[in-house]
Amino acid sequence: MPNKLEFCEKVVLVTGCASGIGLAQAQAFLAQGAIVFGVDQNFSKTLPNEARFTFYQADISNYQQCQNLVSECLEKFGRIDILLNTAGKLDGYADILSTSLESWHEIMHTNLNSMFYLIQLVLPSMLKQKQGTIINMASIASFVAGGGGVAYTASKHAIAGLTKQVALDYANQGISVKAIAPGAIQTPMNAADFAGDGAMAKWVADETPVKRWGQAQEVAELTLFLASEKSSYLQGNIVPIDGGWLLK
Repeated sequence: MPNKLEFCEKVVLVTGCASGIGLAQAQAFLAQGAIVFGVDQNFSKTLPNEARFTFYQADISNYQQCQNLVSECLEKFGRIDILLNTAGKLDGYADILSTSLESWHEIMHTNLNSMFYLIQLVLPSMLKQKQGTIINMASIASFVAGGGGVAYTASKHAIAGLTKQVALDYANQGISVKAIAPGAIQTPMNAADFAGDGAMAKWVADETPVKRWGQAQEVAELTLFLASEKSSYLQGNIVPIDGGWLLK
């Protein structure tokens, strides 16, 4: 666990903050004394209710809305120290013949384009500060097929490439760039796997070497480490947290 003072008063911008991993990340950084600017398309009663948390409702697949939210965060706090590109969308495991053009674009805009937008918009202020951390949400689908359908898998592979290139380009200017690659994490986004008799959830757990689903808080704890000075020699890494799924 990082020293609590390390994140005290640091400004963290996190997308997808209303539920799942994004919410757990927001809570984890707040517990470490950070100021959190949380972005989500939907409002939720589960959002943190404290002075150091600001909620901004926006659709991050829209470039103009990304411009507006970054401007709002910088105007309010004067800086962004950590960008957590966490929001994402599943595609129902659809193969290429079952994927409509509309669905393809929706997944790409939400999962990939939003990260391009926000990194491009936040990076200038980080470069001015001569420091900043960017952590993208990749997936086991960034490494192998089967973690999603064709659109999801393609978007997550692209996120790995985006992470590596930005990391290479700005490593010598104080910018730390990494990605997290979760496996089966129990969140509202995959609630369908637990529906009915939960057969799909049971199958996934059985196929995972550690025989269970991961929890959002576990991903949040990894995020704290990757955002800390203790991980400063990691750059451009796509870090799996998958219960051993990729070992197979």
